[in-house]
Amino acid sequence: MSNSWRWLVTAPAMLLAACATTPEPEPPPPEPPVEVIVEPPPEPAPPPEPDKRDLRITIASVGDMMLGTDYPDNRLPDDDGVGFLADVTPYLAAADLAFGNLEGVLVDGGEPGKRCSNPAACYRFRSPTRYVDHFVNAGFDVLSLANNHARDFGESGRSMTMRVLADAGIEHSGRVGDFASLEVGDLKVAVLAYAVTRNSNMVLDYAYAKETVARFDASHDIVIVSFHGGAEGRDVTRVPFAEEEYYGERRGDVVRFARGVVDAGADLVIGHGPHVVRAMERYNDRLIAYSLGNFATYYGISVAGIKGVAPILTTTLDGEGRFVDGSVVSTVQIRPAGPSIDPTQRAFRLLRDLSGEDFGTPGIEFVTGGQLLPAERPPLEPIVYDPELEGDGGPVSCTEPWFWELETRFGTGDGMGHGPDMGSDEWKSVIEFKLGIRDDPAVPDVTSARWCSWVDRYVDTLPR
Repeated sequence: MSNSWRWLVTAPAMLLAACATTPEPEPPPPEPPVEVIVEPPPEPAPPPEPDKRDLRITIASVGDMMLGTDYPDNRLPDDDGVGFLADVTPYLAAADLAFGNLEGVLVDGGEPGKRCSNPAACYRFRSPTRYVDHFVNAGFDVLSLANNHARDFGESGRSMTMRVLADAGIEHSGRVGDFASLEVGDLKVAVLAYAVTRNSNMVLDYAYAKETVARFDASHDIVIVSFHGGAEGRDVTRVPFAEEEYYGERRGDVVRFARGVVDAGADLVIGHGPHVVRAMERYNDRLIAYSLGNFATYYGISVAGIKGVAPILTTTLDGEGRFVDGSVVSTVQIRPAGPSIDPTQRAFRLLRDLSGEDFGTPGIEFVTGGQLLPAERPPLEPIVYDPELEGDGGPVSCTEPWFWELETRFGTGDGMGHGPDMGSDEWKSVIEFKLGIRDDPAVPDVTSARWCSWVDRYVDTLPR
């Protein structure tokens, strides 16, 4: 076989062999996995802050209360006070916040701290601690301890009352530096109580009151101020627009005080102390009630005639403190019963008439049936006050009766009528010496109004 033919025969076989031995091509490398990044959903936007002007708070306010005393004799209601506030409870409990002025102390036993030259004409009120339940059941949230009976059993009596109220869930204000702060719905509310009696937040130091109100206004949505001031008696229903006195004691210029604290940031001002109803006005869109009278007093304080007539004042404020509307439920007290609803609306009619007489256009419309609405009021002429009576921005407790009490107890003279004049700086220095605190750097300077309050509290810690 020729070589040509041999190649022809073998070539296909060689091709077949070559095909049989050629390796499979490598598969392409796998594609790298694609990383899928899932973005988290965006955080939901925070809900918008509520417009405070759209919020509402209702506040029920009443005047003086003393539900019975067991000192010096048992003068407690026959049912132990259980039903004394029953008629008015629905109106108090319906409000977002209920406030009143507690006269006397909640203490079991103990001797009075108030000294009386004529015990027959001296009233010292001590209610049993269990009586706090009556205030709780009636719906009270805050009580004032700034009045002339809060220290009937000394500062220790007021301290016990503060503890009893706090344990029952009721806020309090009254002693120097004691103010209430609480949450009501979405609003932060402060209640500041003032009086003309020593060791209390002082009405008479107008500068200090305004300073304190401004401080609380900066941290609270609503600031309520109460004051125990003005003269007493059935013939003091009119607001005098001047400094008042009662048995020689300064009781303050209540218009100066009330308008001053509103200018500083107060949103509602509630007065008590005269034991009769006084006028109301709307000042800078804020409501001022100059006295809510005797509301619930079982013994000791007269409730004859107009002294037994009192309102339950319910006010609605917006979240910035402006007066929206209100209502007056008139009550009357006929002993031995507690306050009952007065269908003749004497308290409402008194408020309406006195407000017109004292302020002409008080900025309030008194609607038949007891409703209160804002009304137009012309601009007020500013009142020029004596700057000497403004105060120095500190609690004031310096009054002649207190000087006499210290003088009687410690004696700064030589027993022959020789010694420094009571109340003078020299006299105060002698008192510091006798108390052993002359070199204590914590004691305020004797020229400061704070000196009397500081020394007064120090004296109350000493054994008698």
